[in-house]
This record gives sequence, C-alpha cells and structure tokens, in this order.
Amino acid sequence: MPFRRAATVFAVAAAWAFQALAGSPGVAAPGVAADGTVSTAVVFAYDRFGEDQTPSISIRIDQFEAHLDELQDGDYQVLPLPRILEALRNGAPLPDRTVAITIDEASRSAFREAWPRLKAAGLPFTLFVATDALDRGSPAHMSWAEVRQLAAAGVTLGGLGASTQSLVSRPAEEVKAELRRMADRLQAETGQRPALFAYPQGEVSSALRTIVTEQGFAAAFGQQSGVLHPQVDRATLPRFLMNESFGSVDRFRLAANALPLPVTDLTPDDPLLTVNPPSIGFTVSDEVGDIARLACFAAGQGRTALERVTEDRVEVRIRDPFPPGRTRVNCTLPAPEGRWRWLGMQFVVPE
Repeated sequence: MPFRRAATVFAVAAAWAFQALAGSPGVAAPGVAADGTVSTAVVFAYDRFGEDQTPSISIRIDQFEAHLDELQDGDYQVLPLPRILEALRNGAPLPDRTVAITIDEASRSAFREAWPRLKAAGLPFTLFVATDALDRGSPAHMSWAEVRQLAAAGVTLGGLGASTQSLVSRPAEEVKAELRRMADRLQAETGQRPALFAYPQGEVSSALRTIVTEQGFAAAFGQQSGVLHPQVDRATLPRFLMNESFGSVDRFRLAANALPLPVTDLTPDDPLLTVNPPSIGFTVSDEVGDIARLACFAAGQGRTALERVTEDRVEVRIRDPFPPGRTRVNCTLPAPEGRWRWLGMQFVVPE
C-alpha cells in the first residue's frame, strides 16, 4: 500500500535511553548495506496491556489494536528480531520500514491480551522474561507453562534480569549473579538460554554494559527512541516504548517510519551521570547531509539550545540540572517523505 505520511508533530517525552553509536568498518553508509540497499529497522517495546492502574508501562487495548491495524494495513515488514539482528551483523539488506515487536516482563496481560491478537495477525515478537515473578507464581505474570507455550509457537525468548529492578546502581557481583540466575532459569524451564537481553527500565551504565557483554549476550536493548542500523552498538540497542500516554496511532506511525540519526563521539560516554546537567555532544555522520534543522528536546525542559561547534559536531546545551532518576534527551531531524531521523538518549541521575 502507498506510504502513509507520518504526522508532522512528534511526542518528545517518551522513554529515551543512552545509545553509543560507533563506526563499523565495511559499511557503505549509515542504514545502507554494502550493495547500497537499505538496512534499518524500528523496534517497539511494550510491557503490559489494558492495565489502567499502571499507565506508565501499559498500553490500552484499543491503542494496541490500532498499532496492529497500522502494521497490517501500512507498508511495513514485521520480522523476527533475530533475523533483523543477523542482517545488520552481516551487512545484508532489510526491507524499508522493517519493524520488530518486543514485550518486556512476561505479564499475565501480555499472555491474555497481546498474544491472541499477535497470533491472529501472524506477527512475530520477542518476549523478554523476568524470571523471579514466574518462580513465585505471581498472579500478575505468566506461568512457566505459558512461556513454554509461546516458545513452542515460535516466540523468541530473551532475558530481562531475574527481577524487573534497575541494575545500574548495584554491585557488579550481585548483577552477574542475577543475570546468571535468570539465564539458568530460562534454560531449565524452556531449554533455551537467552541470547538477547533487555535492560530493566531501560537503565544502563558503562559498567553494566560491560557486564552484560561479558555474560555472553549477543545483543542488549534499552527503551530509548531510535532506529537500528549497521553501525549501532549491539549492547545498547534502541526501542520505541509504547504506553498509554505516548501510544497514539499517529505517534506509532511516526516511529514506525523513523530513520536513524547516526552519530559518533557521543558525550558523556557514561549515561550514569556524575555531572549534572551533562555536557552532551556528538558528531553527525556525513551521509546524513544538512543538519541545520536538527532539534533536541530535554525531559521537563523542552527544546534545548544547540551549538554547531564544527560543520558536523553539535553540542546540546541543557539549561537546568535533571532531577534524580531517569531522564531523557531526544534529537530529531526532518527527512524526505515526512519521515524523521531520530536519536534518543536516556541518562540516570543518582539519588
């Protein structure tokens, strides 16, 4: 079907997480495979479904159904996440507007509400499982039998830590033990050891990134806005988070049509902030072209001032210190056909 033009107004206060984008030898251009074909993908992150008491992590059922209708009616290709990652790793082409669906936590509502609708639509997805709640028999979560049912139906399983609690401020040995416990339980119950990981609450630090990589995960995801492309750091992959507040079909369509905004030399290099407000800067890839219309927005502060240090080097001037907890900065650049290039950053301000 013809491309459905994205809305020209975008939501800036979704969940953005830190993303370090480094150059990749042998790639012709950001988002372009070696033979000149497009190689990008948008990944969506959901958590709970129809749970009105938790709107920050839940999507309304009518919103979710509108997203599925968009994917089925629009010019999109919904592919399994491992297939997308393999294509990016090998520099192979992907169809334009490739999309992947992920669900965090393995909640009861994901099984009761999301799974039947995704199955009926024939759409693949990845489930990132938090194992402790399943072991406790939490009524708000799936049972292990239900997780096995999804796995048998072809759903990709990944890990979300044993709990859903943030890992960034915890001792390294405690984090390693939790990741091993999660992976061991998934393997014991499903016969699959997870190769994919999602950072709980999207929170990551340089130290945590190193631990996750050392634990052998092939890829790890945050909850930040952004687009996968061949140069993206496999340990801090972006996803567009969908919830009640930012789950309109217009925003979904805008995100599904997003393009990467590849950068290098991103500062600060650790999203666990030691200086607040942070000094944010990055160099935009030459292939992006004119960046005169680049705009950045900081959570709670709106549009920020930008300084062009060089032709392709940008510094983001954050006006005020961020409050403790998660905080976000989002940068976008208009692209042809009503699409947007997108770079999200999520920082963690210590208590």
